[in-house]
Amino acid sequence: MGHARGVRAVREAEKEPERNARVARLALELKMNDEAERLYIDCKRYDLLNHFYQATGQWKKALETSETRDRIHLRSTYYNYAKHLETIGDLSDAIVHYEKSGTHHFEVPRMLFDELDMLEAYVMKSKDRKFRKWWAQYMESTGDMDSALKFYKQAADPLSLVRVYSYCGQLDKASEVANETGDRAACFHLARQYEQNDDIKQAIHFFTRAMAYGNAIRICKEHGFEDQLMNLALLSSPNDMMEAARHYEERPDTIDKSVMLYHKAGHFSKAVELAFEYEQFGALELISNDLDENTDPILLARCAEFFAQNGQHDRAVSLLVAAKKYTEAITICSDNSVRLDEELVEKLTVPKDDPMSSKQRHQLLIHLGDCCMKQGEYHLACKKYTQASDRDKAMRALLKSGDTEKIIFFAGVSRQRNIYVMAANYLQSLDWRKEPEVMKNIISFYTKGKAFDSLASFYDACAQVEIDEYQNYEKAVGALTEAFKCLTKAKMPDKTKQENKITDLKSKIAIIKKFITTRRLFDTDPNEGVKQCLGLLQDSDLNASVRYGDVYGILIEYYAAQQNYERAYQYVQELRQRMPKIQMSFFINMRTIQDVHDAVGAPLDGPDNYAHEGLDGDDMQNGSDIDEEDSEVHEEIYQENTDPAQMVRASFAYR
Repeated sequence: MGHARGVRAVREAEKEPERNARVARLALELKMNDEAERLYIDCKRYDLLNHFYQATGQWKKALETSETRDRIHLRSTYYNYAKHLETIGDLSDAIVHYEKSGTHHFEVPRMLFDELDMLEAYVMKSKDRKFRKWWAQYMESTGDMDSALKFYKQAADPLSLVRVYSYCGQLDKASEVANETGDRAACFHLARQYEQNDDIKQAIHFFTRAMAYGNAIRICKEHGFEDQLMNLALLSSPNDMMEAARHYEERPDTIDKSVMLYHKAGHFSKAVELAFEYEQFGALELISNDLDENTDPILLARCAEFFAQNGQHDRAVSLLVAAKKYTEAITICSDNSVRLDEELVEKLTVPKDDPMSSKQRHQLLIHLGDCCMKQGEYHLACKKYTQASDRDKAMRALLKSGDTEKIIFFAGVSRQRNIYVMAANYLQSLDWRKEPEVMKNIISFYTKGKAFDSLASFYDACAQVEIDEYQNYEKAVGALTEAFKCLTKAKMPDKTKQENKITDLKSKIAIIKKFITTRRLFDTDPNEGVKQCLGLLQDSDLNASVRYGDVYGILIEYYAAQQNYERAYQYVQELRQRMPKIQMSFFINMRTIQDVHDAVGAPLDGPDNYAHEGLDGDDMQNGSDIDEEDSEVHEEIYQENTDPAQMVRASFAYR
């Protein structure tokens, strides 16, 4: 066909993804407009269809398509149509469509520039500030300043108003506008005008209103307005503060202001240097509040030395910590009793990633723990000792704190023999008789710590409690048996002493078992029981194992039950002679004692020999009954627990 332009159009159309769009482009080159329109509609390429309508002058269809199907090109369609209307001289419709396209602020004045009357009418009719400003600028260019001012006011453009008033020499009105609006650009322009007219005060005022502090500071320095310079410098940027500080530095009487400005500008090193040089110690205290780890370490150390010399040790410590001089900081805390709290102690702790050697870090942690111990901060001391891997000191710190829960927990997680033993020794100082859980931990810790000699002593103490408080010799035997087992496992350094303890323990167990057997004989063979009791009383070592009062109590109760009151009274008197300060009611029912004395006609003298402290006769009798009930309950517990260690625990669990 020799249609070169068509070939080019087809090649360009190959970029389109739709086949019909490519064919439609070919149809256009072949003047087949109806087919092209149908193809664009079929493939829904309304953007190309809109372009087709504009190219063929079908503006009505183009506007309709863009308004309903191709809104993304709506404004450009309005603009193209307005350009078309302008070319054919339809200015009114062109204005309407320029407005719809959003380009009327530029296009309408351009289009009507040769039709000033029409343009003026359009501006007067419009309430758009941009048009008022444009018209004001035009009036200004023609030299009509009054009209320009009028339209600048309507456009609310304070900068232009100040500029025109200044040009006209009406600085008072310009000042009024600047003060009322506070517009920074207007204030700056007016300040420059006052500066040119050598009205320095007004220039400083409006530079300040414009927040152009650098210019205000410059004028103050040039004209000696020292009273305003400091205030302006404090409001300005760091660079302007530095300029003002250098100015004040030149005069010895204003060094304090220079130090303050260097401080505010963040130039701490210069501020500290001047403070030391001119002995501005008050300013130095203010500066120190803003020093941190990002400050020069040498500067921090110098300030810390100053505060340490002046007795402000807490500030000195804070600065040394910021300078990472932990040794010096801890030394000051130790020597001057600086109060330690958790926050400060953590700051004094050397981080693990610090280049300091592990040995030095260990020593510092120990030193810090010692400081905490000295001030009674035992939990913090424990934490520091633990971080230093010195668990012995950590446990000692906890023991001083008296925090039983943490002591038990720490012993459990440490898993060290000496820690277990220390924890068990501490728990023995508590009222373990009323706390079964504490008693359980004592036995557990001594066992885990392999301290069988200490565990044996504890079981011995348990047995003595059973005898002294409850007269329960059966349970005492169980506890002593456990003590015997522990002593045989123990590895005491003095073997002779260990053997002697085992021998004594065997003897004690044997005597108690003999007493238990003797007491049971009164149910089957009372005469043999009496014989055995008398034999026990002849044993010189009896009181170390079985109390005299318990043996005499059996005899007195037996003879009183047999109504042999003379014999019973004989044993009462014998018990008094052997143990003058004994409390009879602890071993013998008070009613029995009363019956014996009434039967022989002997008075009950010395009530202290019969009653517990703080109890009257009825209470003593009731107390004895209660003891009997407790004994029965303990006996039940004993029978239910065959293991001796369990018997001891069960006994204290009941209490």
